[in-house]
Amino acid sequence: MSDPAKTRRHAERVRELVASLVREIKDPRLGMTTITDARITGDLREATVYYTVLGDTTEQASTAAALESAKGMLRSRVGHALGLRHSPSLTFVLDNVQTHVKEIDDLLAEARHRDQEVQRLAAGAKYAGDPDPYKSEDDDEIEDDEPERVGAREDNG
Repeated sequence: MSDPAKTRRHAERVRELVASLVREIKDPRLGMTTITDARITGDLREATVYYTVLGDTTEQASTAAALESAKGMLRSRVGHALGLRHSPSLTFVLDNVQTHVKEIDDLLAEARHRDQEVQRLAAGAKYAGDPDPYKSEDDDEIEDDEPERVGAREDNG
């Protein structure tokens, strides 16, 4: 098992290398692809590369097929550039950012709606009892002229 910092560096390097190499692929099935992230195992044997594709599901499927067919070339070039004893095997995973963004937007809209509903209910709300239940009628009449000292001693001298 290797150092986590070393693993992170290699994962970042794999992401950069694959992003630059994808531009060199001459496959017509390859769409507008962006490499978003790469993760590599601690033993540096397997790398997962996350990508996005601009377009609909058919373009995503054709890009996945193009990346799968170019996997061998990409693996050999990445392994050579990294200078490792074993080239990491590459697995490509579609990172569907648009779906995640839509889910987050929907959740934020729902939270905004609930906040407005709470504010609407709170606007007409009244206290169940007195506005200040701890206020007593005796607060206005303070009888002590001199505060009592706690722990004061009298000298009998």
